[in-house]
Amino acid sequence: MKTVTILLDTIEKVRKFVNQISQYEGDFDIISDRYIIDAKSIMGIFSLDLSKPLKLSIHAEASVDKVLEDFKEFIV
Repeated sequence: MKTVTILLDTIEKVRKFVNQISQYEGDFDIISDRYIIDAKSIMGIFSLDLSKPLKLSIHAEASVDKVLEDFKEFIV
């Protein structure tokens, strides 16, 4: 498991993030304070405070490097 800090501070970034992450097999969670949301759920992400950085937890061990490369625009 790998955790990185991301920022999804616009509607467009959230839409693009969910479209990209949905293409991957495995589990991805977004953590904000005490809430843990499925990163593939656009409604779940919009329930969070998007003005603050979020933690992306990557549970797919095989594709961690590819995910980090593909999501570098969101990583803080």
